[in-house]
Amino acid sequence: MGSGASGEAMRASVVAVFLAVAVSGAVAAGALPRFAEAPEYRNGEGCPAAAAGVCDPGLVHIAMTLDAHYLRGSMAAVYSLLKHASCPESIFFHFLAAEPEPELLRRAVAASFPSLRFEIYPFRAEAVAGLISASVRAALEAPLNYARNHLAGLLPRCVPRAIYLDSDVLAADDVRRLWETRLPAAAVVAAPEYCHANFSRYFTPAFWSDPALGARVFAGRRRPPCYFNTGVMVIDLRRWRAGNYRQRIERWMEIQKEKRIYELGSLPPFLLVFAGEVEAVDHRWNQHGLGGDNVHGSCRPLHDGPVSLMHWSGKGKPWDRLDAGRPCPLDHTWKSYDLYIPSEASGAASPASGPALAASLFSW
Repeated sequence: MGSGASGEAMRASVVAVFLAVAVSGAVAAGALPRFAEAPEYRNGEGCPAAAAGVCDPGLVHIAMTLDAHYLRGSMAAVYSLLKHASCPESIFFHFLAAEPEPELLRRAVAASFPSLRFEIYPFRAEAVAGLISASVRAALEAPLNYARNHLAGLLPRCVPRAIYLDSDVLAADDVRRLWETRLPAAAVVAAPEYCHANFSRYFTPAFWSDPALGARVFAGRRRPPCYFNTGVMVIDLRRWRAGNYRQRIERWMEIQKEKRIYELGSLPPFLLVFAGEVEAVDHRWNQHGLGGDNVHGSCRPLHDGPVSLMHWSGKGKPWDRLDAGRPCPLDHTWKSYDLYIPSEASGAASPASGPALAASLFSW
């Protein structure tokens, strides 16, 4: 192993230890933010009968990561999904949480959503820490960003598919419509594709110039490779397990350690495995990029067309910009779902309260 590889390994180890210590300190201090209780939503007419358990075929399964730093975003995301669901009692949430946080997070979620059907699965940073390479932004190196690679191994085997969502999203539509996306036999993942994006920029010149890599990697796929955002995906968990897709993704992470073939975090390995094989979903289900670019952040408008899900991917998060007094226009829409209760000493902007949050939401 060369000195560069050794440096990467040491960096990954230091990052993992630092994150573990930071999280442990926050949990030990009971430093989770406080949240209001959300309004309770019930199933409408025509919904499936009450589910007997997580294996019930009538459930819609949502998977998300959960941690202290992004908890405020997760709470708003869950609230928006329930608000717009025709059958909110039929949604089951699967949260992947970094150790040692799960029980503290469980109490926080249950306090704001007393009737929520959910489970929390501990995720060990050590499972991926040795595979993570340096990225353009430190936040992209967090081990929990790679937990989605392990979904199929963590969720009960009776769960046939899951919608994976990032913590910085808001639903503006019934998520069951996304759940019912048809996945043909050749597809494992469905997601909105963006074929106008410059796909080549997600990989280094060294990748494209390597005769064993570059275009050769994507030859023979169902369609030409296109960019897709991994923050919104429908995943067939049974096909994922059968095809050993976690191992396929991690093999590219190992190659990255040797050759530096990309600059971003957990996205490029997904592109290397699935680009050209993704089942396309309407763009309305991932109006992404609202957090701006990954270096500076910026205010960006919605894309043209209808909106079913808004995604603050990028550096700028709406809760940070609101607290700093520099919100982007769309951040005010996110604030309508913010259950956060600021401490008296925080000086943060006051959130909307309880049932009043149901008013003045989306106008489309």
